[in-house]
Amino acid sequence: MPTPPTEYNATLVDRQDITPRLSIFRVRHDDPAFEFVAGQYTVLGLKYREPRIETAAAVDEDGKDPEKLIRRPYSICSGTQQQELEFYISMLTAGELTPRLWCLHPGSRLFVGPMARGFLTLEEVPSDTNLLLVATGTGLGPYISMLRSYARDFPAQRVGVIHGASYSWDLGYRPELEGYAREFPNLIYLPTISRPEEDPQWSGASGRVQSWLEAPGFAQRFGFELEPRACHVFLCGNPGMIEAATALLTARDFREQTRKEPGTLHAEKYW
Repeated sequence: MPTPPTEYNATLVDRQDITPRLSIFRVRHDDPAFEFVAGQYTVLGLKYREPRIETAAAVDEDGKDPEKLIRRPYSICSGTQQQELEFYISMLTAGELTPRLWCLHPGSRLFVGPMARGFLTLEEVPSDTNLLLVATGTGLGPYISMLRSYARDFPAQRVGVIHGASYSWDLGYRPELEGYAREFPNLIYLPTISRPEEDPQWSGASGRVQSWLEAPGFAQRFGFELEPRACHVFLCGNPGMIEAATALLTARDFREQTRKEPGTLHAEKYW
């Protein structure tokens, strides 16, 4: 079995901080031939010798090999036609990798996996159906890649995007999604927050994303019924959301997609 690569092979081009713990990283891979399918992920990595941000929680890393790579998977947010790779990342203060990522600046070097992986893609979805893309937090990433790759020729009749976060300021990519919703009448974007009592300036939807799957008027809002003959549903994000939404949807006869069996419910736990 070949030894996995361990040396840095990419450069940070830009970082957009949405909040102190939520950022968009844009990275240029040294290999211009790096390819991926919208919805896939790859690995980012840094070595233990790299510094951690000062506000990170203290952790015991005694005995760690300073030259060993810390690797973690992240969904690619870029459109397939973009030359740079984009990642939507939340910092874990007690984590090994993200407090080091937060120390990077444009020009810093890092590791990117040699290939993209994952099956949360549109390749097995018929183009004559509707799509509901449901995400919490940074689980939105695969859908941003899909929308950027296919926005002007999306392989579906109608597309609904439900994105949940704790607060309105955590709704990354909101201006871009609002722009798609204005430009494309067959795309509906529903941002929702779970802690509206702590975000008094927010006047939009509230509640956990799975509650909107049961909300009255779903078909009027999105333009299709929430049933397997009418749509495919994608879930990505918090495992609790995925578990709750999966139970609700399988009770409505949605069947989970697997590598061996086709289905109308596609899910990926993002952390």
